[in-house]
Amino acid sequence: MLVNWHDPDHIYLVCGKTDMRKGIDGLAMVIAENYGLELYNNSLFLFCGGRNDRFKGLFWDGEGFIMLYKRFENGHLS
Repeated sequence: MLVNWHDPDHIYLVCGKTDMRKGIDGLAMVIAENYGLELYNNSLFLFCGGRNDRFKGLFWDGEGFIMLYKRFENGHLS
């Protein structure tokens, strides 16, 4: 599986707190129901939780979704 991370057509930051316990299906439902965006184009969706030291990403690679998870051990996003 090769993914071109350098050239997504769109990057969306989902505002507000997202339940970080959600998996791929739950995050896809948030995008489809709340924002009405197309999930299957070359877009990266980024979600923040209640704490600002971790986030999740959702990306469709043409064959399936990839879920990314990042946690900052020594810092946080501002």
